[in-house]
Amino acid sequence: MNRKTLPGLLLLFLASFAAIYFTQARESYRPLIDPANFSSEVNHPWYPLKPGTVLVYTEKEGDEVRTRTVTVTHEIRLVVGVKCVVVRNVVMGANGQEQEETDDWFAQDKQGNVWYFGEALREFKGHGEVRTEGSWEAGNNGQPGMIMPAHPAPGPAYRQAYLANRVEDMGQVTALNETVTVPFGTFSGCVRTKERSMLESGTDKKWYAKGVGLVRAESTGGEVMTLVSVQHH
Repeated sequence: MNRKTLPGLLLLFLASFAAIYFTQARESYRPLIDPANFSSEVNHPWYPLKPGTVLVYTEKEGDEVRTRTVTVTHEIRLVVGVKCVVVRNVVMGANGQEQEETDDWFAQDKQGNVWYFGEALREFKGHGEVRTEGSWEAGNNGQPGMIMPAHPAPGPAYRQAYLANRVEDMGQVTALNETVTVPFGTFSGCVRTKERSMLESGTDKKWYAKGVGLVRAESTGGEVMTLVSVQHH
């Protein structure tokens, strides 16, 4: 055998090994979910989901401005036996046209971690076209993940949602006790996280205020979202 071919064969072997290893690592993610260990009452200090709460955000991306309204509903959805609170996101364009509507499903375990169990996504593309490709549900075609640890502290990344080759989201707490100013006010003691998709480039930075939840988000693509108002019904 020509010795010059050895480096190429070695690289090919290593690449194949890495592909198999990471594929198996992804497919082995199957958290054990005991419905008795969960509650639809989500009272996490930095991720509270009290039914009747309505949070309004402004999203700016270049010249485009959108409004996102997040409503913690009184609805409950059963996912893999877990009672999840339904949180509805509605995105409106500057022209008043609805662009997106999403129902997200969350529950909190007895240890205090907030888990994400799936979403029903509807994107309105005009001319009656509605896309739902981003939808997924734990136990049906995906695995749940942690959206906020019980005791946030800078450390390793954790899975937020998993559906092989479609939804592979990761989160990581990167800082504590930060101060953030948004239209709704100034908040100290904020938790900052970094989020990314294993399937896409770029990351999001998010700030969570105690007793409120998400107050600001920034993406490497230039999108900025800030909290404008909070109401309780």
